[in-house]
Amino acid sequence: MFNKQEQKVAEEMSNSSNIIGKGTILEGSLETFGNIRIEGKVIGNIKTKSKAAFGQSSQVDGSVLAQNAEVAGHITGTVEVTEVLVLKPTAVIDGDIITNKLIVESGAVFNGGCKMGVKSKEIKIGKAEEGPLLKAQS
Repeated sequence: MFNKQEQKVAEEMSNSSNIIGKGTILEGSLETFGNIRIEGKVIGNIKTKSKAAFGQSSQVDGSVLAQNAEVAGHITGTVEVTEVLVLKPTAVIDGDIITNKLIVESGAVFNGGCKMGVKSKEIKIGKAEEGPLLKAQS
């Protein structure tokens, strides 16, 4: 159970917002507890425990893991969303989609597989995730 101080810190982190502006290029993985908006280019993976918004000018070369996401730009890689993924008319996804709920607006394009109705998994930030091979070894 969280004490009041830990709960306040967790709430502050999830309320933060981050923006990668148009014309900005970021190389490397990005992890955040709060919301993130991408208008520029990210070469690497993006992970957030909150909402990820990808504007029309956004380009992502890497995987995306988020609680909720709205895509109007171009993503090359796997998109995994634990709740709702919205593909706007200008969205282009070259890669697989894994989500609980999917909203595809007219004009949106995705090239890859789609798996829906998956049980939501916990998004871990700042912790090394154990793969199935690590758990199976004794």
